[in-house]
Amino acid sequence: MADAVGELFSGRRFGQFVSVGALGAVFDLTVSTVLTVWFGVLAEVAKLAGAEVAIVVMFLVNDRWTFADEGASGVFPALRRLLKSNLVRSGGLALQFAVVRVLRQQDVSVVVAGFDFWQVIPLPLAILASMLLNYVAESLLTWRVASS
Repeated sequence: MADAVGELFSGRRFGQFVSVGALGAVFDLTVSTVLTVWFGVLAEVAKLAGAEVAIVVMFLVNDRWTFADEGASGVFPALRRLLKSNLVRSGGLALQFAVVRVLRQQDVSVVVAGFDFWQVIPLPLAILASMLLNYVAESLLTWRVASS
């Protein structure tokens, strides 16, 4: 059990996961921006497309790097992990939405130089919450790290 917990809380693996998340953010922002600015796609639709591209890219990199020693090999096990990853990441997106919504409904102001930073403070907090949820859920559900 201690080995499983140690694997789940591996600093190396968590660092890799965060790095892959940064790569995913680049893909998400790039796809969303290109679709919106160059092709006139509705921003909300472009964001969904960008998020899905990022999810697939992050899955592929995590599968080959972060969790390379976990999970069965082969096309069908990889597709099963991709589906689980999509479900996990959808939960992370729902958590981000909920955190932003709840925090923005609070009667709080953080005004600096005439700008209310409370309008943007919930965004990184939501990302942090979903990153932690995604890491634990991906580790346990997608790649089954603690059951190895």
